[in-house]
Amino acid sequence: MKGIGKNIWRYRYGYLFILPTMILLCIFNYYPAFSGLYHSLFDWAVGGESKFIGLRNFIEIISDKNFHASVINVAKLTIWNLLVPTLIVPIFVAELIYNLHSQRAKYIYRVLVITPMVIPGIVNLLIWQFIYDADYGLLNAILKSIGLGHLSRSWLGDPNTALYAIMAMGFPWIGGTTVLIYLAGLMNIPASVFDAALIDGVVGLKRFFSIDLPLITSQIKLNIILSLIGTIQGYGTMLVLTGGGPGTSTLVPGLYMYQAAFNYGRMGFASAVGVLLFLVILILTIINMRYISSPAEYEAQ
Repeated sequence: MKGIGKNIWRYRYGYLFILPTMILLCIFNYYPAFSGLYHSLFDWAVGGESKFIGLRNFIEIISDKNFHASVINVAKLTIWNLLVPTLIVPIFVAELIYNLHSQRAKYIYRVLVITPMVIPGIVNLLIWQFIYDADYGLLNAILKSIGLGHLSRSWLGDPNTALYAIMAMGFPWIGGTTVLIYLAGLMNIPASVFDAALIDGVVGLKRFFSIDLPLITSQIKLNIILSLIGTIQGYGTMLVLTGGGPGTSTLVPGLYMYQAAFNYGRMGFASAVGVLLFLVILILTIINMRYISSPAEYEAQ
C-alpha cells in the first residue's frame, strides 16, 4: 500500500488532470447505471414515492407476452445484423479495397465508404420512410413500373413485412466504420505473410480463409460486440418509423423499456428491463471474447 501511495503522490499532477474527467464519468455514466440497478427493485415513478417490491418487476417482464414478442424480434434483427451488415458485406468490401493495386484508388474508396456517415441518422430514416410509403413510395413505384404492382403494399404498415423492411434498410449494408476496421486489420498483416503464401500457392479464396480471415479475428470480435450492443439496445428506428407496430411486429426490448418509462411512467419497471438488457449483452460479450480467439491469443494460451 505504501508503494501505491508513493506512486500516486509522485504522479499527483497527472491524477489531478484526469480527475475532472473521472468525476464527470461517474456522474453521467456510472451513477445512472447504478441508479437503474437500484430502482429496478422498486415500484417507482418520477415525482412519486418509491416502494420496494424486490424482483416483482422482473417477474412481470418475463411473463409479459409483449416482452416475449420483442425478444423474438430483436433475436431476428441480431442474427441479420451479425451476418450481413457486420460480417459478410463489410469483410467482402474491405477485401476488395485492400486488393486494389493503386494506393490512390484505395484512398478514394476509403473516403467514399465513410462519407455517408456525415448524413444525420434521422435523415436516413426519413428517406427510407419515403421509399416504403404505400402511396408515393419509391419501392412500390418501381414494382409497378416492372409489372409487379400486385406485390406493392404498405411495407411498414403490414405486420408480415414491417420487421423485414426494417432489416433491409441501409442497403447495400456497407457500414463505413465496420469496413474501415476490417481494412485496418488487413493492412496490419505483414507483407511477408502474403509473400510466403504466394510462394506456397495459397491464393484467392484459399488465402482468404487460411490467412486473411484468421488474422482479422480481433477486428471481427470488436465489430460483433459493437453490433450486439447497438442492436439489442437500439430502438430509434422503430420509434421513428413504426412505434413498435403494427401490433408488436416491430417491438424490441429497447422500445418496450422506453414505452414503460415515458408512456406509462413506470420508471422502476423500465429500469428492470434495462438491467435485463445489460445482463444479456454482458453474457453475449463474454461468450464472444471467450470463444472467438485470434491466432495470437491461441499462442498466448
